[in-house]
Amino acid sequence: MSAIRITRIGATKDQLGESPVWDERRQRLHWIDALAGSIHTLDPVTGAAEQFSVPAPIGSLALQGDGGAILALRHGFARYDFDRRALTQGPSIGLDHPKVRLNDGKADPHGRFVAGTMHGDRAPDEAPLGGLYRLDASGAVELLETDLAVSNGPCFSPDGRTFYLADSARRIIWAYDYSRDGPLLNKRVFADTEAQASGCDGATVDAEGYLWSVLVRIGKIARFAPDGTIVRTIEMPIRHPTSVTFGGPDLDVLYVTSISRSHALADDHPDAGGLFAVEGLGVRGLPAHRFGSD
Repeated sequence: MSAIRITRIGATKDQLGESPVWDERRQRLHWIDALAGSIHTLDPVTGAAEQFSVPAPIGSLALQGDGGAILALRHGFARYDFDRRALTQGPSIGLDHPKVRLNDGKADPHGRFVAGTMHGDRAPDEAPLGGLYRLDASGAVELLETDLAVSNGPCFSPDGRTFYLADSARRIIWAYDYSRDGPLLNKRVFADTEAQASGCDGATVDAEGYLWSVLVRIGKIARFAPDGTIVRTIEMPIRHPTSVTFGGPDLDVLYVTSISRSHALADDHPDAGGLFAVEGLGVRGLPAHRFGSD
């Protein structure tokens, strides 16, 4: 196995960096600062970067098939046009609770956007109010799952038939059977990370069908085999990495976002909140699915 190299990319310092996604058409990386309401775009070759402002907090984004992005905002969805720097509000999830907001999300293989919520400042005896929602291009919103405390890392197996979702508060990654129009089926525990002393945060699946997930509280990234066992870990130079995606011309660079100071976690490392590239993994990712494309 070749030696890996971890490099900080650029000089951004996010409060809560999240939701990296690689645009293979334009060879650009997009990611967000959830608390600042910022969307970053970077050309890793030239270093050219842009920043776009949207209402905070922003939970996640996915690229659209016709350009721009679909966003998960506090209690609903919106479209963003990068060329015009214009935000168009979309449908609400129908839940207006001060402690519940949309969090991590990804486009599915059929062009919908799947995003879950987080229930912050929840009392120990308080039932979680979070859910998982699926938005289609027509604007219809479907509730797929309930009883989620902090949903993170939604992603899909290479064949699109398995959906993965972490509940970071419970330190569980669930797996479900997934289909184009049906409900989530056959819910089962994919991995329990209690032994790692951390819940999982953002995640992606590589071309071999292995899941890469961030162990946010211990500064590591784990690679899970399809049976849920951890087969490899990468130790990051900062305390709280948050999410991952594969990018680069060959989809063999793992880009990692991180926290400098969120509501729950903080890191005084000078590189905390930065964007990182992990190279030399010997693994390739898959092109990101796009909203509105089938």
